[in-house]
Amino acid sequence: MDTPLERIIENDGVNLHVVPSRKFKTITFTAKFKAPLSRNTITKRALLPYVLQQGTESYPSRSSVQLKLDSLYGAVLSINGSKKGNHHILTIRLEVANQKYIPDADGIMDEAISLLKEVIFHPVSENNAFKESVINREKDTLKQKIDSVIDDKMSYANMRLIDEMCADEAYKLHVQGYKEDFDGITASNLFSYYQSLLKEDQLDFYVLGDIDADEVTEKVKGVFQGQTAVKDKQENTESKKQMEQPNIVTEKQQLQQAKLHFGYRTNVTYRDDEYYALQVFNGLFGGFPSSKLFINVREKNSLAYYAASRIESHKGLLFVFSGIAPEDYEKAKEIIEQQMDAMCEGDFTEGDIANTKELITNQLLETMDNSQGIVEMLYQQVAGETERSPQELIDGIKGVSKQEVVNVARKITLDTIYLLTKEGGGQNE
Repeated sequence: MDTPLERIIENDGVNLHVVPSRKFKTITFTAKFKAPLSRNTITKRALLPYVLQQGTESYPSRSSVQLKLDSLYGAVLSINGSKKGNHHILTIRLEVANQKYIPDADGIMDEAISLLKEVIFHPVSENNAFKESVINREKDTLKQKIDSVIDDKMSYANMRLIDEMCADEAYKLHVQGYKEDFDGITASNLFSYYQSLLKEDQLDFYVLGDIDADEVTEKVKGVFQGQTAVKDKQENTESKKQMEQPNIVTEKQQLQQAKLHFGYRTNVTYRDDEYYALQVFNGLFGGFPSSKLFINVREKNSLAYYAASRIESHKGLLFVFSGIAPEDYEKAKEIIEQQMDAMCEGDFTEGDIANTKELITNQLLETMDNSQGIVEMLYQQVAGETERSPQELIDGIKGVSKQEVVNVARKITLDTIYLLTKEGGGQNE
């Protein structure tokens, strides 16, 4: 495997990650701002990706930014927000053609760096505020995003599961924000919040591509001169939740297909040694079409339109998703619970483990074939505050034993069952 060698340099309070790789004919610049999830700032932070794409001082409209991107041989700019554990991540990414592969095209990298610096540090503004017209328009855009989550019943059910499961924890916060906050957000106070974000967030900046590491380091250092950031080292002070009995929540709406979602506490996070075994566990349990959930809930018993699981490795959560006929709730719930019992009892073969390890390894290698995927894998180390290279991750997966999978399965506890069903269907209460 062509494992990228990551060089990390602390510069003016910014962690600069330079990742030379000959695999790509583009250069990817990625800025990741990390701060604790907070109800006071969640909606402002959710709105920022939409606003920041609307222009800079030199390119004061969305169309002029796009014209500049087009002039850089079709460069692509994307900005989005996400959450990892109890942190809110704002990602600004620019992918641009590598001038090495374009005859007579000197200066592309310098222009790209200059544009990205403007997007980050000099968004279009007037009188120390974003443009009022931009804010109002992008609030509408964000409102549509929030509404789309509510309309997508699988996403809605997962959101509601987390609402109930993490009711007293920061992780419950909706990364797309809340419509009731819109009236309190102004062009002025959003701009002020963004200026504080630039100073207070932990910033990790990645440059990946067929590059000269020393040359790029010198070029990028200048972007952040005088932009010293305070490191976000806030520890998770939440106490561990103790469950005597799982919480069962039922919600009824006008719909045909019910959503049955389970939320578990894994008691394992990315920084733990058991993380490798947890990955293999999830692959066996519900991560692939060969998994227990898929075969036993969907295929053998025809109880689900889909049945799968995924882990949130920084918060230590495991989610099970299934779409069922409302009348099949009790049977589907029973069979899902049986699959977890089977995992705890080691009811899987060495062949199952070998197949799952191969699937996970192939998935990781596919991720490494994408520049954005590599950056996300490397950033897992930052979010998890643990040094674990992609190669170490693959080697760790390959080294997991059956007993380690059983041990990690036995640490997992059921927290919440959430059922979204039709009026008059599903669980009787």
